[in-house]
Amino acid sequence: MAEIPHPDSAAIAINCAVITVSDTRTVETDRSGQLVQQRLSEAGHRVAAYTIIKDEPAQIRAQLEQFGLQSAVDAVIVNGGTGIAPRDTTYDAIAGLLDKTLPGFGELFRWLSYQDIGSRAMASRAIAGVYRGRLVFSIPGSTGAVDLAMQSLILPELRHLVRQIQAGSH
Repeated sequence: MAEIPHPDSAAIAINCAVITVSDTRTVETDRSGQLVQQRLSEAGHRVAAYTIIKDEPAQIRAQLEQFGLQSAVDAVIVNGGTGIAPRDTTYDAIAGLLDKTLPGFGELFRWLSYQDIGSRAMASRAIAGVYRGRLVFSIPGSTGAVDLAMQSLILPELRHLVRQIQAGSH
């Protein structure tokens, strides 16, 4: 793994909301949502909220808007619905809400995914950005993709990115 360019001096806990977008998963069967929560906890962060919602754009937007109003949420991690199948609407719902995008997140995620799964990685519409002063990551719903995104991209930069956003809002 690459060296972190500017390590964080203080290990602050980030308050995160986890959203699983799925038409079929339940709390009991949501292995990817559980994995996001586990990785956050292992890294010393807090899961402030967790929910499963249907892959419906209006529901996705409403949930993100709700978390955008909660002062107890610094970051939102959404898993599921990032492909190109007709029911995959997460990207479309989230992209239109973001105040700023982090194009590098999706680019790096697809590049890392390519190392694992080859050209099929191009079908991922992973995206990240800022919405109402909160960091938002939207990643595929497979456990392999969740683990890759969490370990290689999200957790190494979560504190730094949230600090950057918060520094600009004070």
